[in-house]
Amino acid sequence: MAKDYSGLAADIVKGVGGKSNISGVTNCMTRLRFVLKEESKADEAGLRKLKGVEGVVSQGGQYQLIIGTDVADVCKAVQKEAGLTADAPSISEGKKQGMVNRVLGTITAIFQPIIPGICGAGMIKAVLALCSTFQLLDTTGTTYSLLSSLADSAFYFLPIFLAFSSAKQFKCNPYLAAVIGAFMIHPSTISVINGETAATIFGLPVKAVSYASSVVQPILVIWAMSYIQRFADRISPKPVKIFLSPLITFLITAPLALVVIGPLGSYIGDALYVLFDFFNNQARWVLPLLMGTFTPLFVMTGMHYSFMPIQLAQYATLGYGTLLGPGMLASNIGQATASLIVGLKTKNKELKDKALSSSVTAYFGITEPAMYGVTLPLKKPLLAAMIGGGAAGLFAGLVNLRTYASATAGILALPVYICDDLSNVRNAVITILISIAVTAIMTMILGWDDPAPEAEGKASETAPAGSASENLVRRITVASPCEGTAVSLKEVPDQVFSQEIMGKGIAIRPESGAIKAPADGKITAVFPSGHAVGITTPEGAEILIHIGIDTVNMKGKGFRIHVAQDQEVKRGDLLVEADLKLIREKGYDPIIPVIVTNTADFTDVIPADEGTVKTGDPILTVIR
Repeated sequence: MAKDYSGLAADIVKGVGGKSNISGVTNCMTRLRFVLKEESKADEAGLRKLKGVEGVVSQGGQYQLIIGTDVADVCKAVQKEAGLTADAPSISEGKKQGMVNRVLGTITAIFQPIIPGICGAGMIKAVLALCSTFQLLDTTGTTYSLLSSLADSAFYFLPIFLAFSSAKQFKCNPYLAAVIGAFMIHPSTISVINGETAATIFGLPVKAVSYASSVVQPILVIWAMSYIQRFADRISPKPVKIFLSPLITFLITAPLALVVIGPLGSYIGDALYVLFDFFNNQARWVLPLLMGTFTPLFVMTGMHYSFMPIQLAQYATLGYGTLLGPGMLASNIGQATASLIVGLKTKNKELKDKALSSSVTAYFGITEPAMYGVTLPLKKPLLAAMIGGGAAGLFAGLVNLRTYASATAGILALPVYICDDLSNVRNAVITILISIAVTAIMTMILGWDDPAPEAEGKASETAPAGSASENLVRRITVASPCEGTAVSLKEVPDQVFSQEIMGKGIAIRPESGAIKAPADGKITAVFPSGHAVGITTPEGAEILIHIGIDTVNMKGKGFRIHVAQDQEVKRGDLLVEADLKLIREKGYDPIIPVIVTNTADFTDVIPADEGTVKTGDPILTVIR
């Protein structure tokens, strides 16, 4: 019987600010991706508490909810609840982004819809390789030939798929774009430009370039076409626009694609080949090591999708891939193992259920439920997974582990490592075993702070004063380190703080630069630049006061430190004097996040109401 997601969908729509606040919603493999008119209307805290929502991330112009493997069904329910279509929301409809974020976000949005097709075709290739190796299927028969043709189609006709997907992002007609993509790989086009006679179009020379399986050219061509189509629409009289606008679009775009953008893309491909050749022959361990270690950070920022064009370029130029598959295999197995160890050892039933279930999906390559639901909140298991992934990635690089088709990096993807002999797939298995062993050992060594069972925490919080359970409750009050206005962490222009990656807390928009101790304790961190101070209270709360965003770049200018490492301080003691005027003149935001970095050690961290505060006013209540 199909599961009903209508209740969750209604709560999600309400949580993101209601139907009227949603411009569009779609999904990738684990995330709901919203384009919201005003992100400030979203109730992030409420969304995080929903059963079925593993995390909330804002990046690339999209407001994203990590759901897990049920995301497609949840997305359909949300679209029905909000009265929306399944069309992917455009990045351009979201909030303004920096150039780098905008480019990465656009690339991600272009590739997301076609990834299932690429992965599915890749798995067919993998199965055929398995059948060939173990002689399970006649490689000369029609079944093998037809299935091989099916798998090759996803890559040969990739320019058409990319053109169609790009058009949706660049706001032009996707069917006109598909025609351009088909034109670039049409057998007659290829025959003419590769013929003995030099090809020209409108007298312009056409360089002999292969567009089959190309990645860069289709995206650039459709980006240019989006401007051409808008120009054609504007100059075409309404009575004849239906045919005149496409005609003008084709007649300008086709020569531009063959004469300018196609050759440019081929030069980029040649440069990539040189780069890949260097890494494969001189430093083959670098890419898998970096991917094995830092994939969780790439996933947090959405950058892992941005590597797909480079991976496909590797397949086109080298015939195999080393960028994503080996390193992500090592990383994903590390995430799965860390989550599994937590699930086996934790005493918290809710965490146990979440960790064990998410470890299974992570072993199959879907790691976001494990990362956002288990390893990231607990921090130390995430570090253990990164160490295990890095160690396994290093091995994968040293043995030159390769993939021969795209697939989600997990144990089911082992067939994509099959080549002429079984040494490559054997090394893939060893990579998996190294990741499991190192991650498991490091997770046990580093440990984690097991959260109290939810029921116990709630009982403790609500126990009346003087009751028998009163001794279970300890409340630590954190005071404002300066005068100013208390605001939510969501207003901090740095996702490390706004997404509570470092822990829960609150932020102060300061009106004075005298930064004082928010509680009694010991100075456990004082940066030479003066931009941040860490205090540990007698109850064990680790408090970070971070003065401004990116102010470390000021290298101490405008900061005067009044405390030293390991110094005991009392609440209200002067820690740092900051020149707020200079900070603003240098172009930095002086907002001060006050974070409890070991939030997982406590039942809850409750911020005070937003508004004006004086130095010493309570701004956080930490409950143990």
